Amino acid sequence: MKDFPRLGFGTYKLEDRDECVEAVKTALDVGYRHVDTAQMYHNEEFVGEGLAESDVDLDDIFVATKLDTDNLGYDDVLETARESAEKLGVETIDLLYVHWPLDSYDEDETLAALDELYEDGLIANIGLSNFRPDQLETAIESLDAPVFAHQVEMHPLLQQDELRAFAEEHDHRLVAYSPIARNQVADEEVIVDIAGKHDASPAQVALAWLIEKGATPIPKAASPEHIRDNFAALDLDLDDEDVAAIDDLDSTHRIVDFEEAPWNHA
Repeated sequence: MKDFPRLGFGTYKLEDRDECVEAVKTALDVGYRHVDTAQMYHNEEFVGEGLAESDVDLDDIFVATKLDTDNLGYDDVLETARESAEKLGVETIDLLYVHWPLDSYDEDETLAALDELYEDGLIANIGLSNFRPDQLETAIESLDAPVFAHQVEMHPLLQQDELRAFAEEHDHRLVAYSPIARNQVADEEVIVDIAGKHDASPAQVALAWLIEKGATPIPKAASPEHIRDNFAALDLDLDDEDVAAIDDLDSTHRIVDFEEAPWNHA
């Protein structure tokens, strides 16, 4: 099984072919070895081109994608997962998530199809995304295969204590999207002060804090400067005082929130 790197490269909103291809190639050149996309992003083909044009061996890259909410019926999961693999240029998708437990999500059908893909070897790991703890519990019980990862919005302004504890208890990874809260972390005095102390950016501090908490952040960036800046978070060592100061931030600020979101129907 491939290693699961501590930091990934997100591709949300990289919908322009040239921009997406170049961003993926740059990220891999900088050192990223985990690339995250989704059917809903409409860029799997572009990500695949970036992977193919990179000098990095595909066997050394962990590739993750997510099922669209329209594609969660049994047959749709099987068909579109194969389409995703073809677009990405991989024989096996390293991690396939249910993007949202919404719309056509059917616990029995969706999860049975994922088990089949896992058994057939088209996917190496099963992931869930944006699930409530009760939905996670039910899915874990329903699946034959293990849940490898749960992807959620997580950053210093939304610390996801319950889901972190759940991931630890059930032995799956917690993957953090919007890990710098669309750079709103740069408006938080505590984080700015810690960044100054370490001669780092607020984004780097947020990413380093997530890694310290055992999460895997997947920051999205388009420019080479931001791609490199985010990757440098791996070299930032926060001390216990820094971590405690961020832990003490009392915030439940969501970037991604809408009426149908699972947490609004608990």
